[in-house]
This record gives sequence, C-alpha cells and structure tokens, in this order.
Amino acid sequence: MELSKNMVGWFEIPVSDMTRALGFYEKVFDVKLVRSQMGSLEMAWFPWNEKAVGAPGSLVCNADHYKPSSNGVVIYFTSQTGNLSDQLQRVENAGGKIVQRKTKISDTLGYMAVFTDTEGNKIAIHSNK
Repeated sequence: MELSKNMVGWFEIPVSDMTRALGFYEKVFDVKLVRSQMGSLEMAWFPWNEKAVGAPGSLVCNADHYKPSSNGVVIYFTSQTGNLSDQLQRVENAGGKIVQRKTKISDTLGYMAVFTDTEGNKIAIHSNK
C-alpha cells in the first residue's frame, strides 16, 4: 500500500494548567497558540500550514481524560528556524528542563534534543543543523 498522507493526523499534549503550558510553549517556540473551549476540553492549537509536511496538534486540558507524563509517547517538534538550539536555549527560562542536549543522530538525519515541559511531558525537537 502506498501512503497518500502521513500516518499522524493530529497530536494532543496533555496539560494540567493551560495558562502555564501556553506560556511555556509560546516562549520556547516563539509562536502564538489559539486557546478554545470545546465542551469539557480546554484546548490550545499550535499554528499550522495545511500544505506543510507534518501533523498539526494542540495542548489539551481535561483532568478526567488527560494526564501529563514523561513515560508515554514522545512528540518531535521540527525547529522552524532550522537549528534546534534556538528553541532549546529557551526551555529552562520558560520553566522546562533539558533531558538530552543537542545530539547528532547522523549526517543525513540531523540533530535532536529532549526536554520536559512545565507539565511533566517529555518532548523532543529535531533539526538538520
């Protein structure tokens, strides 16, 4: 079977405190998230471009159904500047903790780094430089 679309269609990052999490992600990635109430879910959407490669996603807050964790799935954000050091340098000032500093994967795959956000989720960043 040939894929016509990427396998991931959407991602959600669980948060306990939406205001705190919004502040963290907006500072680290230098973007503005769109906050919205959807029934019992409080959400904040990351900016996206429907024509770009990759999946859109959001922060989501609902204590009954979403629990932040550093032991679950790891989401890799793509550095929008092309060098993950730009975002990584803002992690600790925004309240997160660097778990793995910038690490070369290979000459062809580039670099990655891992951090925990203010909610306790383990998140990664990827770039070619």
